Amino acid sequence: MSPRPLPFDPIVRAAELWTARIGPSTTMAAVTSIMRVQQILQSAVDGALKAHGLTFARYEALVLLVFSRRGSLPMRVMGERLQLHPTSVTNIVDRLEADGLVKRTPHPTDRRTTLAEITDPGRDRMAAATEAVTGIEFGLRGLTDRQTAALTDLLAKVRKAAGDFTD
Repeated sequence: MSPRPLPFDPIVRAAELWTARIGPSTTMAAVTSIMRVQQILQSAVDGALKAHGLTFARYEALVLLVFSRRGSLPMRVMGERLQLHPTSVTNIVDRLEADGLVKRTPHPTDRRTTLAEITDPGRDRMAAATEAVTGIEFGLRGLTDRQTAALTDLLAKVRKAAGDFTD
């Protein structure tokens, strides 16, 4: 059950107080808004994926494997693409493997490398989970398609400035 909405925007109120007591509040309000929206989106996505026995991290891994040319990737590459520590990738693959959604296979030419390969049940689960998250628009509501594209572009600038990627 969701809490009742407040009769005012608490971030606007906090920004007013911040300005009066500390100084300019533009950045604080933007960051606080992003953090709150992240909570909202995470809750919506988690709710949609829970019925499919997935977390967002496991869902992302399945999507990545489906998008790969052969349905398999070295675990090191998965970590790079998902921007996760190798231990996190191992844990994700362990859980997906235990659920029969992926299997580990040896690399055909590099004995030191293990591939994570999506199984048919993994493809099916990913497809069903994708219907669930797209059905709720990943929890991102209240924006037009154009506004959503603009938001994505703006956030990409922040990510790039933080060193998340290069052009």
